[in-house]
Amino acid sequence: MRLATPALILALALPAAGRADEPARSAEKTITLHQRSRAETDKGSGRYHTLTREVKWDGPRTAVVICDMWDKHWCPGATARVAEMAPRMNQVVAAARKRGALVIHCPSDTMEFYKDTPQRKLAQAAPKVEPKVPLQGWCRLDPKKEGALPIDDSDGGCAETPKSYRAWARQVEAIKIEDGDAITDSAEAYYLMRQRGVENVIVMGVHTNMCVLGRPFAVRQLTQQGLNVVLMRDMTDTMYNPAKAPFVSHFTGTDLVVEHIEKHWCPTVTSADLLGGKEFRFKDDRRPHLVVVSAEDEYQTEKTLPDFALKQLGKDFRVSFVFGDARDRNHLPGLEVLDEADVALVSVRRRVLPKAEMDLVRKYVASGKPLAGIRTASHAFALPEGQKPPEGTADWPRFDREVLGCNYALHHGNKLKTTIKVAQGTEKDPILAGVKGEFATTASLYRVLPLADGAAPLLIGQADGVKQAEPVAWTWKRKDGGRVFCTSLGAPADFKEESFVALLRNGLLWSAGLPIPAP
Repeated sequence: MRLATPALILALALPAAGRADEPARSAEKTITLHQRSRAETDKGSGRYHTLTREVKWDGPRTAVVICDMWDKHWCPGATARVAEMAPRMNQVVAAARKRGALVIHCPSDTMEFYKDTPQRKLAQAAPKVEPKVPLQGWCRLDPKKEGALPIDDSDGGCAETPKSYRAWARQVEAIKIEDGDAITDSAEAYYLMRQRGVENVIVMGVHTNMCVLGRPFAVRQLTQQGLNVVLMRDMTDTMYNPAKAPFVSHFTGTDLVVEHIEKHWCPTVTSADLLGGKEFRFKDDRRPHLVVVSAEDEYQTEKTLPDFALKQLGKDFRVSFVFGDARDRNHLPGLEVLDEADVALVSVRRRVLPKAEMDLVRKYVASGKPLAGIRTASHAFALPEGQKPPEGTADWPRFDREVLGCNYALHHGNKLKTTIKVAQGTEKDPILAGVKGEFATTASLYRVLPLADGAAPLLIGQADGVKQAEPVAWTWKRKDGGRVFCTSLGAPADFKEESFVALLRNGLLWSAGLPIPAP
């Protein structure tokens, strides 16, 4: 046996924080997350900024909860999606375990399978503690606190024919259970967290609208205990049948429930925080990501566009919104999401942005990705003639010419009725599917001529008593190669006109390179 030297005795006596290797060891045990949350744009508005902030958690004070990742589900689609997600989830769990996190496997109703395992006994041995709020076997939705869920899951949420109603026997095998992990399906998870000094919890698993919210080891109940809880939004799924309201794709249904959680319960993160690269997406989720930027005070598109998107785009697009700040008109909180966009829709009027935000817009355009604009997009980032942007902000006065392919020169009278007709020779253009050959708008007719070389008018507007007709919808290919669809329509009454709704939906599908269905 080697005797302890005085130096060694001194080193052992020192507190851990005083050791020379502590910074390196701390870095190895740190979990860095990018938490996404929702903040109401203004009290009572019903619209939310999507905000992301970086946090650093101490691994040994963090728990990872794996909720009901069963080997088999009564719904075949759910079984298939769990199997597809499980290998990635196993990688996440391994990465968290390496950083010192406590891993708690919670495959409900299968404890008999695990009764003799050390992981099960570990959870059972945790001493009971008094919770801040009584833990329930199931925490149901409280409409007064969080409103109704954004999806109708009253049919159980299965799009296929159910096989049986008790199909599971254990956790899916692809997620490994290692020494030091725990297994439970009850309040034991909370007791064990308190015993270990856990302050932070990452919840993953299925199903977001059911067990992930309701179980005693999941989002609602752990949040109420005062723990720092996040949902890993790409490591979850939803029991939702697209044949039920709001009649969107299965994956959009999941997005809507995640948004509900971000508004009312806790932030979310992705597996990329622990593994790097891009977040996980199911192989059947091929929706392009549409980012809608709405910041104007004239035409209420902050109300009309979300409703339009839910009804018209939920089957084909993954949609994110960026709204103007209620207290600073020249600030667009959450605009960083443009970096993730496949398509952008701009509905902005006379905003000059902080340089960092304008750089995000310019970066998106320079990428050559498609962009659509409605109504005031033609003067989105331009101040009225003679005005200069405030210090620290940047404008883009030639956005109309350089990005949209038009030349905005104000508009005709607000009280003039405008008759809109299909441009000659474009009757069979797919973007005009479902658009009547002639319809009217009470919105003022914008003066946008001349269009850029190569721009193709789709609709022409003629204001009463005005000799010069003007394009009101057109397509263009920018110099950087990006597709452009633009329309000077977009007033509130236009969204009640079926032809405009079809035009905008088809224009976005065309911009994204998606097929346009027959009317």
